[in-house]
Amino acid sequence: MSATLRGSGQAGTTDPPVPPGVDPAVPSPARLYDYLLGGTHNFAADRAAARRILAVLPEASDGAWANRAFHQRAARWLAEQGVGQFIDIGSGLPMASSTHGIVRRVAPPARVVYVDIDPMVASMSDEFLDGVGGAAHITADLRDPQTVLGHPDLRALIDFAEPVGLLMTAVMHFVAPAADPWGLVARYVGALPPGGYLVLSHGTADLLPPRAVEVSREEFARATENIFLRPRAQVERFFRGLDLIPPYNQAAPGICYVGQWGAEDPGLADSDGSRVLYGGVGRRP
Repeated sequence: MSATLRGSGQAGTTDPPVPPGVDPAVPSPARLYDYLLGGTHNFAADRAAARRILAVLPEASDGAWANRAFHQRAARWLAEQGVGQFIDIGSGLPMASSTHGIVRRVAPPARVVYVDIDPMVASMSDEFLDGVGGAAHITADLRDPQTVLGHPDLRALIDFAEPVGLLMTAVMHFVAPAADPWGLVARYVGALPPGGYLVLSHGTADLLPPRAVEVSREEFARATENIFLRPRAQVERFFRGLDLIPPYNQAAPGICYVGQWGAEDPGLADSDGSRVLYGGVGRRP
C-alpha cells in the first residue's frame, strides 16, 4: 500500500474507490489536507474546494507541508526525550511518514494509537496498520474524551503510568467554540502523567487577507467540518498549566509559527505557508 500513500506522488486527478460511509460529494478536512500534500486519496469535490482556497491563499499547500514537518519534528523530539507511547488525535489519512514510522527510528518499541472520526481514514488506516504491532487506529470523535481515552484498543497499548506524547496537530481548529475546545484539550492533558507532552498546532487568520479567510470559511462550511481559525492568544490557552518548550535554540518558551519549531534556521523556516498555523509543545509538570 505504501506506493499509494500520501507524500509519495502527485496530487490526484481521478477518484479513488469509495469506502463505506464516505460521501464523495461532500469535502472532508482529511481529504482536503491529502490533496494539499499531493496525495491521491481525495475526490473531485475535495479537489475543487482546495483549488478555490488555493486561488486566494496560494500558500495553503506550503502550510500543510509546514504543519506536517512540525508534527514529525516534534514527535521525533519527544521520542528523543524518552517518550515511548503516543496518541495521535486527528491523525488523518495515513502516509509514508506516519507517526509510528517517525518515532520508531528513535525508539523502535514505541507504541502509537491513531484517532480519527473520518470513515475514509478508518478504512485506509485499518489496511495500513494490518500486521503492524504496537500500533492501532480507533474511530472516535475527539469531542468525546471519555470514549477516546477509555477505548479498549487504546488501553491495550497506552500505559498512563508512563510518559505519553499527545499529538493534536491541525485538528482543534475544527472544534467550534460551543464545544469548548480548551476544555476538551484540558481533559486529554489531565489524563497524561507528569512528564507527558502535548504537541498542538492550530490554524490562524492573524496574517491572512480577509478574502482568504472568507473563502476558507465558506469552503469548510460546505465540508463535513467547519473551520474556526483562532488568534495567537487563544492558541496559547491550550497550553495552560504546561511548561512550554523553547521552540528553537536561544528562543524563549512559547508557541511560534509551525515552520519555526525545531528548525535549525528559524528565519529560513518562517515562510508564508508556515504562518497559517501556530504550534507548540508543552510538558506536564
